[in-house]
Amino acid sequence: MAEKSQNPSVLRLTAAVILGIFVGFFLFFVVALVIGVFNDMAGMNVTVSTDIAENIGSAILLAVLIILCTAGFVWKVYTTPPSTEETEE
Repeated sequence: MAEKSQNPSVLRLTAAVILGIFVGFFLFFVVALVIGVFNDMAGMNVTVSTDIAENIGSAILLAVLIILCTAGFVWKVYTTPPSTEETEE
């Protein structure tokens, strides 16, 4: 039967947002490393570095990755029921 799921707790949402930010940062560094290695091997001039203060492309890539990771984790919190049922006293 299709039952309406409960709203997730604030703690689960906060954990999803924090995890999304951390994973977004780590993914940014991995993507920048891969692009840098590919750039050196192919001799191209792709300017994605970890210095986001001087490169708008890097800043946009960082923001996109953080938003996507955070949205993914928040979506997962909304679609996954809690492992233990909350008791109302």
